Amino acid sequence: MSFGQQGGPPSQWDPWKPHSQQPWTDDGNGGTPDWAALAEASESRNRKKRLLLIGGGAVATLAIGTAVAMAVVSAGGDDEKAGKPTSQLPATASLPGSGGTAPSFAPTSAAPPLDPKDFIASKAKDTAPLGAELLFPGTQLTMGSTVYKKGATADTQDCATASQGTLPAVLGASGCTTLMRATYAKDGTAVTVGVAVFDTEAQAAKAKAQSDKKGFVKPLAGNGVKDFCSSALCRTTINSVGRYAYFTIAGFTDGKDVTTKDTPVFSIGDDLAEFTFRQINRRGEAQASAAANR
Repeated sequence: MSFGQQGGPPSQWDPWKPHSQQPWTDDGNGGTPDWAALAEASESRNRKKRLLLIGGGAVATLAIGTAVAMAVVSAGGDDEKAGKPTSQLPATASLPGSGGTAPSFAPTSAAPPLDPKDFIASKAKDTAPLGAELLFPGTQLTMGSTVYKKGATADTQDCATASQGTLPAVLGASGCTTLMRATYAKDGTAVTVGVAVFDTEAQAAKAKAQSDKKGFVKPLAGNGVKDFCSSALCRTTINSVGRYAYFTIAGFTDGKDVTTKDTPVFSIGDDLAEFTFRQINRRGEAQASAAANR
């Protein structure tokens, strides 16, 4: 009687399943184990262990790297604020030392500069000594490279007696209080400049506006200057600054009429008008400086 095999096909050995049957071979040697299969199974098991170790290490490394990165981000919070533009910084009121109270300073004691024009604009401020010799000092006048010899000077409170034509009426109506005159000459030409003094700038401006070519100051001869412009045609000018109106009359000392081609006559008249303007302004500057230093 023969016995058959029990349980169907022989079970296969799985190295990862406990109690599984190891492979055997029936090669007629009485059930000797298959050493080649055992060796291959052992190598497979070792290879899987190495893969598990490598994978676990990578996961651990990734976890450590993530933790370090989070720590860096957390620690760098203040640095990031420091690198932001000023528009993203806290408001000024929240910055250290930026209290809400602005610093206060004591008011300065320095007064604003005085305007020289104010001192020649009215009698109230224009109080310095005044006269023809003060306004036209010395014995000669140098304008650029030209030198003019000074002649006679005169002062009068009767403005009409030192003027002629339509000018006496204009000066009287405008309130002229003094008329100063000075004469200069050079190479046969002569000029008399007359400065009319008023109490206010408005009065001087009125006299200038109402004056015309038919009114002029009387030429002043003397002190080495011959009579001029008594009957000949002469050149005249009119202007004003501050409370002063000033007039010039220029011509030839030989009685010749002045024409538009007589440049020397125009030059002496323009130079004396310019010098008079400067002298009146210097008067204002001197008084402003003196008042500021008191």
